[in-house]
Amino acid sequence: MVNLDALIPREDFEAVASEQATQTSILSATMKITDLTQDSLMYNVLRKPDFQRETANWTPEKVAELVHSFISGDLIPSIILWRSPTSGNIFVIDGAHRLSALAAWVQDDYGDKHTSMRFFDSVIPNEQKKAAETTRNLIRENVGSYADLGLSLRNPDTSPKEKLQLARNLSAFAIHLQWVNGEAEKAESSFFRINQQATPIDPTELEMIRARHKPNALATRAFIRAGTGHKYWSSFEEKVQSEIESLAKDVYDLIFKPNLEMAIRSADLPVAGRGYSADSVKMVFELVNFVNKLHPDMWRDETNNSKRKGRSQQQISTLADDVDGAATLKYMQAVKKTAGRIAGNSPASLGLHPAVYFYSATGRFQPAAFLAATALIQELSEKNQLMKFTDTRKDFEEFLIKYKYFLNQIVRAYGSLQRSVPPILTMYRIVWEGMMEGVGEEEIIMRLQQNSALRAPVKVLTEDDRIHRRNFSAETKNSVFLKAVLTDATRCEICQARLHFKSVTVDHKTRKEDGGSGDLSNAALTHPFCNSGYKESRNARRVL
Repeated sequence: MVNLDALIPREDFEAVASEQATQTSILSATMKITDLTQDSLMYNVLRKPDFQRETANWTPEKVAELVHSFISGDLIPSIILWRSPTSGNIFVIDGAHRLSALAAWVQDDYGDKHTSMRFFDSVIPNEQKKAAETTRNLIRENVGSYADLGLSLRNPDTSPKEKLQLARNLSAFAIHLQWVNGEAEKAESSFFRINQQATPIDPTELEMIRARHKPNALATRAFIRAGTGHKYWSSFEEKVQSEIESLAKDVYDLIFKPNLEMAIRSADLPVAGRGYSADSVKMVFELVNFVNKLHPDMWRDETNNSKRKGRSQQQISTLADDVDGAATLKYMQAVKKTAGRIAGNSPASLGLHPAVYFYSATGRFQPAAFLAATALIQELSEKNQLMKFTDTRKDFEEFLIKYKYFLNQIVRAYGSLQRSVPPILTMYRIVWEGMMEGVGEEEIIMRLQQNSALRAPVKVLTEDDRIHRRNFSAETKNSVFLKAVLTDATRCEICQARLHFKSVTVDHKTRKEDGGSGDLSNAALTHPFCNSGYKESRNARRVL
């Protein structure tokens, strides 16, 4: 998808200017394409509501098609606007993607040039750059750039006839405008009504919009763009804003770096998949809520909450709006701590290998597996069982790798993301408990198949299944490479589970206290957690 989010800035409907804006007597019925240049008066007062979803849901083909339709004189649906009587700015109630696509064409910025670079603090994912260049090439081939058409008008004698005709269309064609009358409340209700009737907002996006002043939504917005883009937290003090942005970048780097390409070509896999994807916002929102033990009823409509309270006779605490950023920081720090348990080089890091836990048999990142593994590790940490987990970690991971297709089976039966998290977590618990009891693979598999929580029991594939069932074939490039990554992975010298080189420490085989040297022969690669706490605990238990 093409990220056009930077082209029209966001603002609160209720934002108050330093001086009262004058009321207009006549609102324009059309907008010329020249009104979308960077120095245009109209462009500089255009805004999106601060709760508007990210303008990044169009493909390069759709952006190019819109530009072609406009310049060819095809019908473009009206843009619906509202003018704030307090700030004087003009808000796009419906048509933000259309206006942004045309503005991108005029400014030659499809998510990768000056306005976007400034908006995202130069943090532009590779996928975003590729989508931008694809769009630019499509438009150049079909209609030409805005600058080229302008040049054609100035040099008609040397311009191709077809291009000159398109250029002349620019002087005549305009976008039709409709206006919402009334105060901010009317404009907001119009926005939701219109957007739900046209292209329905994704349920998670809608929840985050409704809860836009809540700390969980603010934290998610910060994490997903590494603290760049629109600053939903701009009302907080500068020190708080700086802390939010710093935490966001730390967590983003932990879970989304390096950028994941379409085809796996490196063992350096991000633990949370592709940051620039449709599922990433949903996954991060779920992560923030899970880590901080938040339930949707805590921030949803109070009328619905009262009905639920009546049925369950349980009081549900309401999540308050964050007025100073303290709660947002608290939630973000909790997520950073949890992310640091899974990845990175802090002493508490288990350094879970992404290829073992978070990627399926076909090499696809599975958000549900990421959330389920996070839930397992947090659960074990709260129960002080991480030492025991590390005792059996090697065998636990070998089971997950050997039967990696169980993950595919569960996701296919339950669906992606939230629906698959509980059954995957159930599978992890059963496998680990079996390892702790010392039972064999067959017994563990039987327990999985007999568990009532797994509606669709896992099935062990036969050799015939592997040959004839395409879903679990080892012939795809990603799955072949993933197997190679797992086969060749270096192992921790302490627990013998696989190491991911983003989460590695160097340990003395013979301790310095016992005369161990700093020579290469005495060096061992280990997980940070194994080196910092587990090793000493294991040695103490051996002495006892």
